[in-house]
Amino acid sequence: MTEADMKSERLPVSVLTGFLGSGKTTLLRHLLQSPELSDTAVVVNEFGEIGLDHLLLETATEDMVLLASGCLCCTVRGDLIDALRRLFKKRWSNEIPAFRRVIIETTGLADPAPIIHTLMQDPLVADKFRLDGIVATVDAVHGEGQLDTHEESVKQAAVADRIVLTKCDLADEATVASLEARLRALNPAAPLMRTEQGRIDAASLLDAGLYNPATKSLDVQRWLNAEAYGAEAYGETPHARHGHRHGEGHAHHHAPDVNRHDARIRAFVLTHETPLDWARFVDWVEALIAGCGPNLLRLKGVLNIADTAGPVAVHGVQHLFHPPVELPAWPDEDRRSRLVVIARDLDPATVAGMFRQFQEPA
Repeated sequence: MTEADMKSERLPVSVLTGFLGSGKTTLLRHLLQSPELSDTAVVVNEFGEIGLDHLLLETATEDMVLLASGCLCCTVRGDLIDALRRLFKKRWSNEIPAFRRVIIETTGLADPAPIIHTLMQDPLVADKFRLDGIVATVDAVHGEGQLDTHEESVKQAAVADRIVLTKCDLADEATVASLEARLRALNPAAPLMRTEQGRIDAASLLDAGLYNPATKSLDVQRWLNAEAYGAEAYGETPHARHGHRHGEGHAHHHAPDVNRHDARIRAFVLTHETPLDWARFVDWVEALIAGCGPNLLRLKGVLNIADTAGPVAVHGVQHLFHPPVELPAWPDEDRRSRLVVIARDLDPATVAGMFRQFQEPA
């Protein structure tokens, strides 16, 4: 790599999350042996948790190890910002191999939002790293019970770009199918994958970001597939593909089951037929954040902005948003603005009505 390349690039970061005992560490151990991750730096809490003995090639420093596969492991000493800054500094000074991506493993009880906020909010980190995707592991045996009783596990699955079902060989097919149906309702856009003996194709978990030049169209189409959300599509006008009028699905919503944390979380699509006014869109986002920031788990979409040649991609997690990105082309023939919203305790029709109001001329 040239010096200019190293200065200009922003390294993709994958966040590996999942509830306690969901097989996250086992999955990571196998991923570290994959050729696809040979140029990867992995940030973990403790080396001992993932059993590196048989993978160890040499010790780089007291808190970094270089593995036989070429992966570099770094422990968090202090906070995540320090770990990422330290990694990049050593990479820049050629003290460690020039890794091209990062995986961050969270603790089992972690809310992934603060990690995402770190990647978006810290100036130096955001200048050198970009969020590529969130991978959540879910235990096929105990997953339903964890979703019922632990809100953290629900949030991990709700904000994920990829959901990996582990221990499927220990659960009967009916149990796995029921869990998959529940996860699809919680997060319709995230592909569901099953491990085999703790293993999975590493490439299927990478490059999940909206902004990756090589794969962005694929993930844009997956996220913005309104049909995946069933009746949870709220548009300005009727649209032939949907087969229903605006808000028709709202009458079929049931009262949340207080025994299920995921009953409070909804995924739905907002659409707008005509080009949006960017200033009014920003005003709507700011009003949404002010009124329900913590409950706005994720917002991701492509907008048709007036006086802009290409579509504009937007991506937010709670109260923080990535800088908007103008894409080189539309992912398909549909020129509507489409926004996927994953939220807790928010009525989709209310959010949609607020969205339309902010686009009406003053």
